[in-house]
Amino acid sequence: METLTPNQDRTPAVLLPYQQRWCADTTPVKVCEKSRRIGLSWGEAADTALLAASQQGMDCWYIGYNREMALEFIRDCGNWAKSYGLAAGEIEEAEEIFKEGDEEKAILAYIIRFASGWRITALSSRPSNLRGKQGRVIIDEAAFHDDLAELMKAAMALLMWGGQVHIISTHNGVDNPFNELVTDVKAGKKPYSLHTIPFDDAIKDGLYQRICLRLGREWTKESEEEWVAEIRASYGDAASEELDCIPKNSGGAWLTRALIESRMSKETPLIHLIKKDEFSLIEEPVRYAEIEEWCEENLLPVLQSLPQGQRSYLGEDFARNGDLTVICVGQEQSDLTLKEVLVVEMSKIPFKQQEQVYYYIGDRLPRFSKAANDSRGNGQFLSEAAFDRYGQIVESVILSESWYAQHAPPFKAALEDGTFHGIPHHADMLDDLRAFQTVKGTPRIPDKRTQGNNGIQRHGDAGIAKLLLYYAYRTDSGFEIDFKSIGKRETSSLFNNSYAVKKTRRGFGTIRGGNDFRGY
Repeated sequence: METLTPNQDRTPAVLLPYQQRWCADTTPVKVCEKSRRIGLSWGEAADTALLAASQQGMDCWYIGYNREMALEFIRDCGNWAKSYGLAAGEIEEAEEIFKEGDEEKAILAYIIRFASGWRITALSSRPSNLRGKQGRVIIDEAAFHDDLAELMKAAMALLMWGGQVHIISTHNGVDNPFNELVTDVKAGKKPYSLHTIPFDDAIKDGLYQRICLRLGREWTKESEEEWVAEIRASYGDAASEELDCIPKNSGGAWLTRALIESRMSKETPLIHLIKKDEFSLIEEPVRYAEIEEWCEENLLPVLQSLPQGQRSYLGEDFARNGDLTVICVGQEQSDLTLKEVLVVEMSKIPFKQQEQVYYYIGDRLPRFSKAANDSRGNGQFLSEAAFDRYGQIVESVILSESWYAQHAPPFKAALEDGTFHGIPHHADMLDDLRAFQTVKGTPRIPDKRTQGNNGIQRHGDAGIAKLLLYYAYRTDSGFEIDFKSIGKRETSSLFNNSYAVKKTRRGFGTIRGGNDFRGY
């Protein structure tokens, strides 16, 4: 379905773009968290009238939480039917009988019957069950219904015979069942469609222009800005929840200590590579040789111990000065969970040596299937270099508020259900994951630095790397590489042969002959 946008040079589309997108979504169960008074229920009425009038349609059941909501919706449906020229009867007022065990409950209902044989029924209060009913169920302002869980359970039973369930609401608190439902959908726990329509998005889609058109006012940018400011001022402190789709009381630590510790393992190695500022002043071939030796002593035993038949994944958070670069490696287990098997932290390591360590790990990962790299700022260098080496299994990720909003909830869900585990049992890992805060409804790392156990500055670096690791695992398309090194390149090919057998303790450590420069 084409989304039509408002245009002053032509007759505007009847439905605004966000209403069009909602009506065009044919997912059996769809959920909408929305701002107040943006006309979504009116758009739902437009679609419901068409469905009930169609020969291939179905009965439609609207459930609000009071009589006024039911009456408004059924009137909207009736007006849409007249606008469409559909054959429909007048609005009837009747009592709809619902059985509750051995008892029967009569609920005031408003009904429109169509020539198709289908009808729209708007109920004035919530039924405890929908036994014997079929068709589309619309639960409006779901967050304000008593026992929403039971109502949804009753509605979901209609799906078996091709029914539909539409759940629409503004928020009513972070602990409300509606917010729990939205959170589950974002985390991928529920296979439902989710629409999020905050007030500002509705304005961008032409809400105020439509109000001006209906009221016969001239639209100007200045009048729109003034009107928006007035609306926000009228809601005061409640604006975040009422207009911006951010439930109240959302704030503070996103992951609990108990949850994080339950997914930790004392077996997973946490390896540090820390240098002083002066390390970057050493000639690059010498730095390379020292880091290669470090890799062979510290990383090679771990990498050689990894099971060869399991898919491997990598997440990397980059830093050059101040914060840490963290590389997290995980492997898919036989029970389809992701176990973290190695974490490497680097401080004050030059770009070329970070690249060297990354390649040393990547070249030796069994069934290397996907990597997700932080590509903000200087991280773009390493991410592009990794893509050149490994190809399409490397994804460069620009961490943004929208990215966090989409991909952080599945990570938390994986921690909760044990899909992600094996975190090194270390205080810095705990602190970095605890650094995630819910900011304006979105879990992310705020602009606040901490200090690790070794006194080095941290900024939730390991937490971000783990989030990227799980993102790589979750979005893996099934492609993997079988990387083969072109073979060792001895130091003797760069220097004279006598150097290849010498050792020195000058500078930053021993450099021995026979180091693998892998193409330097």
